[in-house]
Amino acid sequence: MLFRDITLLDCNYEARSHQNVLVRGEKIVYAGPEMPSAEGELIYDGRGRLLVPGFFNMHCHVPMTLLRGYGEGLPLRRWLTEKMFPFEATLTPEEIYWGALLGIAEMVAGGTVSFTDMYLDTDRIFDAVEESGIKANLSSSAMDPARSKSHYRELPAFAHTKYLMDRVRAAAHDRIHAEVAIHAEYTTTERIVSEAAAFAAENKMSVHLHLSETEAEHAECRKRHGLTPAAWFDQMGAFEVPVTAAHCVWLEEADMALLAERGVTAVNCPSSNLKLGSGIAEVERMRRLGIRVAVGTDGAASNNNLDMLEEINLASLLQKGYYRDPVAADGHAMLQIACANGAAAQRRPDCGSIRAGNRADLTVVDLWRPHLQPVHDPTANLLYSARSSDIVMTMVDGRILYKDGDFLTIDVEKVMAKVKEIVEKRR
Repeated sequence: MLFRDITLLDCNYEARSHQNVLVRGEKIVYAGPEMPSAEGELIYDGRGRLLVPGFFNMHCHVPMTLLRGYGEGLPLRRWLTEKMFPFEATLTPEEIYWGALLGIAEMVAGGTVSFTDMYLDTDRIFDAVEESGIKANLSSSAMDPARSKSHYRELPAFAHTKYLMDRVRAAAHDRIHAEVAIHAEYTTTERIVSEAAAFAAENKMSVHLHLSETEAEHAECRKRHGLTPAAWFDQMGAFEVPVTAAHCVWLEEADMALLAERGVTAVNCPSSNLKLGSGIAEVERMRRLGIRVAVGTDGAASNNNLDMLEEINLASLLQKGYYRDPVAADGHAMLQIACANGAAAQRRPDCGSIRAGNRADLTVVDLWRPHLQPVHDPTANLLYSARSSDIVMTMVDGRILYKDGDFLTIDVEKVMAKVKEIVEKRR
């Protein structure tokens, strides 16, 4: 496909008008002002359109679309123990599959090309990802809230992780990566964390975990162990491998230095953190200290959507207000966070920006909308004016998954009907 005469955000997230981008197979083979040879290629008229790298949603629990709007108005610990965990314990693998497909449909319609997910049973989530064509880093959450003497290998998460690893190795593509997940300090034990970290290191895998999401979590960890959650995870060996740490709202100065030293990716989930009353992560400070920051929506039960465009808008505005600095978290920084940083954290070196040789993970925004005119600065319009409904195409590895309101790989009407059945039988 040739995107002809389109405005694009280049590898530095600078807007370039009257550009041409040629995609062949799963790769971008040309991006620039010249007209490449494109005989026999499908031509996409780019006038009035903006081509951007697809978004990487770096913290999600995708089947939790089934709990959207459920358990409202509770603080995190009660929300989890009284509402989320009991509901999720009743879910069948088939129900998880339909919830995952619903979330994936929502994401591809909003320009997301890949997501990092932590859930319980990953088997059918794998199926949903494979069928839909999106990318994902999947993991099964190691949990032992009762703090028993269980070993990691005795938990359901270990069996799911092993099965996931086997399926990833057998797949005919590299869109899906397997990770090790540790839910949080307050739902695990020293033994589980150290054994899970060792397993990840042995198999050259990344770890996905929740870190210092609430003030209470942070304080209780200090009381329990005499350490912050970051220091405790580090002591258990978790930071010896690449780590994606969600939330990071209550990090102390020493924690930030530790994350920077260990190369941990901190994932900002602003909507979820605000909605659950957790607080505001110091994203700008983390960035300036050299921590790689990414953005995630969290699950649809605490957000309540999977809209990455809304998430990066909110993330930017919160930092400007928090630091009383209109220059903080500007458009270029936020797009790097939402695209390139996510790709790097997922260990996808040829993704996250528009350049020849990279994967064709692309999103097209229709600028010819009243709220997007005039266009003085396309980056500013994208970050502060655009809505996910302005996205008219999402492409992953050169394959169009969504175009002009149509889902090309998902029967979205069937998905919504199945989800309705699942929810109604529990009422």
